[in-house]
Amino acid sequence: MADESAELPRTLPVLETERLRLRPFDLSDAKDVQRLAGDIAIADTTLNIPHPYDDGDAERWISGHRDLFKKWEHAIFAITLRDTRKLAGAIGLHLEPRFDRAELGYWIGKPYWDNGYCSEAARRVVRFGFEELGLNRIHAHHISRNPASGRVMEHVGMELEGLMRQHVKKWDKYEDIVSYAILREDWERRGGNPGE
Repeated sequence: MADESAELPRTLPVLETERLRLRPFDLSDAKDVQRLAGDIAIADTTLNIPHPYDDGDAERWISGHRDLFKKWEHAIFAITLRDTRKLAGAIGLHLEPRFDRAELGYWIGKPYWDNGYCSEAARRVVRFGFEELGLNRIHAHHISRNPASGRVMEHVGMELEGLMRQHVKKWDKYEDIVSYAILREDWERRGGNPGE
């Protein structure tokens, strides 16, 4: 994106970390997506996950991923455990090529909380964004009553940028949003391994 001469991936790659394999979603993941994302605890602190998570919702969501990446709109990965191949969650970048930036978003299924999987996945996706997509800035935000999500942002080297009071409405309640970001220059200055 930023470097016009760089060869950008044409299909979403598989990314690996010590414990995780981040891969494109497949329709065979739909039942697990519905089970994990359908937990009210996940929907409660995310902006775009519905509750209840109805039959067919996961299939519709997954079936659009390939075209979204081809159009440089979204890069969405399934977070899977390397040893068992079980689906643990999702992570992705909402791409904004015009500005060489993206928004990082993620969720982890409740059975996989408190294992550091989200931070591990986020570090790898941030690296992908800077190294392979040529991004200049990656930003993220969380509902203020979900500080665990903010810790993930801090673990990948993002810096707090501000609080937007009553910025969104979730289930008829106004919610404050906390914003974080990391620039390519920050990431490079830290050797490409913030939080590791």
